[in-house]
Amino acid sequence: MVREGDQTRTFRSPSPYTLITDTFSLFGVTRRYRKAIMSNSEAYQVPSYEGRQWWKEAVVYQVYPRSFNDANGDGIGDLKGITEKLPYLAKLGINVIWLSPVFDSPNVDNGYDISDYFAIMSDFGTMEDFDEMLETAHKHGIKILMDLVANHTSDQHPWFKESRSSKDNPYRDYYIWKDPKGFDEDGNPIPPNNWASEFGGPAWEWDEATGQFYLHIFFKEQPDLNWENEKVREDLYSMVRWWLDKGVDGFRLDAINIISKPEGYPDDPSTDYEKHTSSIPFVITNGTMVHPWMKELTRETFSRYDVMTVGETSATSPEDAKLWAGYHTGELNMIFHFDHMGVDNDPNGNLGGKWSYAPYKLTELKRILNDWQTTLEGNAWGSLYWNNHDQPRVVSRFGNDSDEFRTLSAKQLATTLHFMQGTPYIYQGEELGMTNVKFDSIEDYRDGDSIRFYEDMHVDHKRLSHEEAMQAIYIKGRDNARTPVQWDASANGGFSPEGVTPWIAVNPNYPAINAEAVLADEDSIFYHYQHLVNLRRGELKDLMVYASFAPVDSVQVPHNEDEAVYAYTRTGGADGSPANESLLVISNFTAEEQERDFALLNEAREAGARVELVSSNYKDDAGSTLRPYEAKVYHIVR
Repeated sequence: MVREGDQTRTFRSPSPYTLITDTFSLFGVTRRYRKAIMSNSEAYQVPSYEGRQWWKEAVVYQVYPRSFNDANGDGIGDLKGITEKLPYLAKLGINVIWLSPVFDSPNVDNGYDISDYFAIMSDFGTMEDFDEMLETAHKHGIKILMDLVANHTSDQHPWFKESRSSKDNPYRDYYIWKDPKGFDEDGNPIPPNNWASEFGGPAWEWDEATGQFYLHIFFKEQPDLNWENEKVREDLYSMVRWWLDKGVDGFRLDAINIISKPEGYPDDPSTDYEKHTSSIPFVITNGTMVHPWMKELTRETFSRYDVMTVGETSATSPEDAKLWAGYHTGELNMIFHFDHMGVDNDPNGNLGGKWSYAPYKLTELKRILNDWQTTLEGNAWGSLYWNNHDQPRVVSRFGNDSDEFRTLSAKQLATTLHFMQGTPYIYQGEELGMTNVKFDSIEDYRDGDSIRFYEDMHVDHKRLSHEEAMQAIYIKGRDNARTPVQWDASANGGFSPEGVTPWIAVNPNYPAINAEAVLADEDSIFYHYQHLVNLRRGELKDLMVYASFAPVDSVQVPHNEDEAVYAYTRTGGADGSPANESLLVISNFTAEEQERDFALLNEAREAGARVELVSSNYKDDAGSTLRPYEAKVYHIVR
């Protein structure tokens, strides 16, 4: 029963959950927060992720809705725009879409500040538009992953509005409130500790009305939820079930490894506000309760559905990953790690965290990727990605975005990644070879993180000149990934109609780099990605998905000393993959020719094995000579 103005709310929970009553009404909002709990009579079986699973064999495409396709001509991408392009994605061959947040939001952090978990942001359309997109995607054989933001909400969420209204409000404990450590000589309150937020400055915001600080690991408009409160967890789990009952196929869990805060809230010895550092890597990640809560979340939600889950877990090691995504831990299917995303950071530079820059070393990149491959093998599942909405474009970062080498290096990077073990993720525009962008003015940027960095480092502290601050943003800024998808050579790259100003400008190179152009070119980056996806989901699925991984020395240079070439094998035998078959993957990461022989290739041929070149970004095979950014894969059948 639901009676407006009454404080009693009864909800019918989905089977196998019991019928319970919520005794607190929040302006009619909580009627949608179904507080279902597991029936005590139902035994729980910890799920096993060992062996063959559909999500191990999937290829995922991330859609950042605001920048994907503007169907209604208002300058903002929308759900109808996604539905319109589903045939394009089906042509690419992917079978899962990870959808960045589309929930109702004030949009301080581009949707990662949610004000209503049960409503669609009006910028993107309506719930009917969502349902149409979901149904159409399923008709194309494409599953939909939602982006679950459960570490924090918007400060406009009804829970937080109630929470900050008074100390005795029933929702006060939904968030993390602390008394000041004391007061300075001017009477200003001192935060409970020195934690720095991810986006610069203190992670605590003073609330004058109630005389306490609240915690926000991200923007101050994103207060952290208090997962210690059982009611918070119940409400979140109920929300997850609501979406799963609607038919979504799983979740990417945003910042999920920071939900458990360290006991006692100790100071961060690394904090340096002037360097724009974050406390996340040092004191906040992987707290003591995070794994019990993940087991609880899986038990109460995911385990009852055939779904896919992936957690965003910064500052997490391969050994940690075996706890998060171990085959028998009862937590998530896989995680995103960020070790390789820090390979071009400069720890000795004058900037903190991700904003520092130094040219990466291939040996270090290989070490990281190899470590994750070998540590997880047989124990846990991993994810594979070069790009996402928070990272620069890979062809500009680890490749070569010049006119001469952009296509070759984009294909090379794709080949290197997609033949590894793990579920691969393609970020929108990656299959087009979209590049980083260089806007002249900070006014042209929309990412709050980049804007805050510029204001902090240039305007407020004057540690960087305008040119230096902009250069850091050109290299590492999140808007590199967020410029609109370039569909054709018409105005606005076909993202929005002519005469409409997109929410962020299109990269000026759209006349040359766009979907229409690559679809017309049979040798394009798009068709190379299509080829890789078809191999992974088709004739080479067993080897590409399940075979074991090992780095390979060349005759000329040991693997761990080779700064030009990355080579590895995938050898069958695991999970039903053919024991007499293997793959040799060879990638030249440079613009120069390299000479590399591989003994195993020569030995296979001498032994009479069938050796077939199954993938290459060149039209022929030059043998031991690796041309600029050449990537090739041999299929060996003994």
